[in-house]
Amino acid sequence: MLTDTFGRPLKDLRISVTDRCNFRCTYCMPAEIYGERYEFLPKADLLTFEEISRLTRMLVRHGAAKVRITGGEPLVRAEIEILIASLSQIDGVADLTLTTNAYLMEQKAQLLKDAGLQRVTISLDSLDDEVFRRMNGRGFGTAKVLQGIDAAEKAGLTPIKINAVVQKGVNDHTVVELARYFKDRGHIVRFIEYMDVGNRNGWRLDHVVPADEIVSMIDAEMPLEPFERNYKGEVAMRYRYRDGGGEIGVIASVTQPFCGDCTRLRLSPEGSVYTCLFASKGTDLRGPLRSGATDEELAAIIAGMWGARDDRYSEERSSMTEPQHKVEMYHIGG
Repeated sequence: MLTDTFGRPLKDLRISVTDRCNFRCTYCMPAEIYGERYEFLPKADLLTFEEISRLTRMLVRHGAAKVRITGGEPLVRAEIEILIASLSQIDGVADLTLTTNAYLMEQKAQLLKDAGLQRVTISLDSLDDEVFRRMNGRGFGTAKVLQGIDAAEKAGLTPIKINAVVQKGVNDHTVVELARYFKDRGHIVRFIEYMDVGNRNGWRLDHVVPADEIVSMIDAEMPLEPFERNYKGEVAMRYRYRDGGGEIGVIASVTQPFCGDCTRLRLSPEGSVYTCLFASKGTDLRGPLRSGATDEELAAIIAGMWGARDDRYSEERSSMTEPQHKVEMYHIGG
């Protein structure tokens, strides 16, 4: 198993299969920047499913037992179930999951389950239609997302987690409603502090609703108590309802950084690997891959990259005097 300069092992692989998305969420791909004329990666630049599978096999041998498919929006990649089927056959993959906005989930859920996908995480920032329409930048209501969640549950892609990014003055007044709705349905909501991902979302610290405040809002209506994380390196702090009605999570990257336990590596659609969500540059694997590099040569690149890893962005954020240029989140997944 590979370890970095802080002794952190490689355990989690996030594979972004496309830089395209059918939403234009204000905190990720604001519509005024990613409009009709924005040039996304041409198809020839994307890793093929065969290339993704080959790299995944190597990374799993180095310890990456948890594999998550992301985007962009992964369901806009044609025949994504073919990739899922390939990845599900790799020895050592203990957890194969996918993060989606669920807009296309209704027609894909059973195909994904049949291909070997185990569970899904679905992004839904509010149940309030007006708030959600503004936040997704496309004017889409919640109906298709909720139908997608139902389809995922019916297909057995469980347990389902619901991710909600909380922004002050935008959707923070809908937090309790979201928690209550999914408490009644047995799904786990994870509330995420608004983060300074990428360079174009206009992030400011005073737009952040601290995780402690989110927990307090919910606790006042539906009493909570903290309990242990599932494993070392899990990013969400877990709270369960005192009445036994399930749990929520909060991800506090801004107010309570968790860099010290980070075990994630991210593979971009065009074949670069990034050792941090806030990284400024990645390591190219597509070039060597397509130039005929052997597995041993690619493994050496990966080992050298992870061995030199010293990322601690969230812990260092407050001491930075100048903003750091970062890769955009839609390009490497959340």
